[in-house]
Amino acid sequence: MEVVIPQELKNEYPFESRFFQLDKQNKMHYIDQGSGPVVVLLHGNPTWSFFYRNVIKELSKDHRVIAPDHIGCGLSSKNENYQYTLKNHIKNIEYLLDHLKIDRFSLVVHDWGGAIGMGVATNSPSKIEKIIAMNTAAFTSNDIPFRINVLRNGIGEWMIRSFNAFAYPATFMAVSKDLDSNIKSGYLLPYKNYHNRIATAKFVRDIPMNVNHQSYPDLKKIEDNLKNIHSPILLLWGEKDFCFNMKFYKKWIEFFPNAKTKTYPNANHYLLEDEKSDVIFEIKKFLDKDS
Repeated sequence: MEVVIPQELKNEYPFESRFFQLDKQNKMHYIDQGSGPVVVLLHGNPTWSFFYRNVIKELSKDHRVIAPDHIGCGLSSKNENYQYTLKNHIKNIEYLLDHLKIDRFSLVVHDWGGAIGMGVATNSPSKIEKIIAMNTAAFTSNDIPFRINVLRNGIGEWMIRSFNAFAYPATFMAVSKDLDSNIKSGYLLPYKNYHNRIATAKFVRDIPMNVNHQSYPDLKKIEDNLKNIHSPILLLWGEKDFCFNMKFYKKWIEFFPNAKTKTYPNANHYLLEDEKSDVIFEIKKFLDKDS
């Protein structure tokens, strides 16, 4: 079921859509905007490249900005039979970058985009210029909110797909400032029916909380290889995030004690909504700085 950007969202999300055919059943939607040093923006769950719309507008003035939608998300294919695993999401980004012949780039990551992006980075550390991480993780943890943990089983998947019990609550639980109704509709646009909510449910089920989980070995491998990342890192963090809380921020500091950091006391998980102007300013300043 194809998702079409309605006219009322074109000002917010005015970009040309591009598609990369991963295989016979799956095509990945992505934005490829601007020219210059390459920056890859990786979203998490339950967002899509819409989350980065304002970053794309600003950075594409002097960078080449690549913003994909993970399979099952945004305008990408939503295949019922696809294996929605961390390993596959990482491979998809690598396939896309190979297809675009991009061998040197900076990363901006948020939420699940952190594990996916750091999976790409730890597989090819020499390709990474700089990394900007916002309210995310790329390491194992036993810390998970009850309201998310209860959605990780079959009943939870049914609730997410039947009642949009992940993307919809995020439009008010992941922000400190109320979203404009048009922006809220933008976040929900790709997830309007049972079929299209496949990835929002599968991402939740793919959170590895024990060693027997299908994605635990892949996440542990990323964690073990973070030591091989020597690129400059900037951490931007909303302190009111109930999911990727300040424990996760402090864990990042343990892995990267020399990281540049800035936290926002009144911002929630959707940091780019609560503190849009300052976060974009910090991202641009960090990318433009010689280091």
